[in-house]
Amino acid sequence: MSDAPSPQSQRIATLMEGPLHADLKSWYQEPGDEAEVPVDGRQVDIVRGELLIEIQTSGFAAIRRKLESLVRSHPVRLVHPVPLARWIVRVKGRGHQVVGRRKSPRKGRLEDVFEELVSLRGLLAHPNFSIELLLTHEEEVRRRAPGRAWRRKGWAVLERRLIEVVERHLIRDALDLRRFLPPGLQTPFTTADLAERLGLRRDLAQKMVYCLRESGTIEAVGKNGNSVLYLVAA
Repeated sequence: MSDAPSPQSQRIATLMEGPLHADLKSWYQEPGDEAEVPVDGRQVDIVRGELLIEIQTSGFAAIRRKLESLVRSHPVRLVHPVPLARWIVRVKGRGHQVVGRRKSPRKGRLEDVFEELVSLRGLLAHPNFSIELLLTHEEEVRRRAPGRAWRRKGWAVLERRLIEVVERHLIRDALDLRRFLPPGLQTPFTTADLAERLGLRRDLAQKMVYCLRESGTIEAVGKNGNSVLYLVAA
């Protein structure tokens, strides 16, 4: 690994962080960890002994190449928050005066990670790669931005903040990924069967099956009409 970063490089990295990323990094760090360490030409959020830890609060596609580079020589853990509950905070003015706060009706779940995990399909079976999901409660701060964010009636997302971490789930290999398959699932099964059993949208169930297949957790064993049949891999 490279030498410790300079105070200036640490300050620049900190300034580039969003509040949610900074909150999670602070929550996740343990005594003895090093923060913002350059490794193989890449800035790493946390180094814990030999383990490199990257915290990603948004899309995985943006960090894919970095992870693919690092896992060649190091054990790497990706940490990602999945908001179980979110409070919408509306602010106005330069001082960000709060003008409203409400709980979003949308509830998150662990399976939501497959929306992004499809971007890392080549890493799922890599022995140096693991991912830890943090089930969280968070705030989403919004501010009026006329002409933007039409789906939110002109309220643009300013930042996200951590309220608390409720649970954590470490996924290290195909055996850990099997836990996403519900008990009592008929076998062989289709994506439609999985979607119905878990109460998921069909497209999310398809992404989940794709990731499980790429990781070697399940395998295709035939077809029933136009539907592919899957079994848990031996």
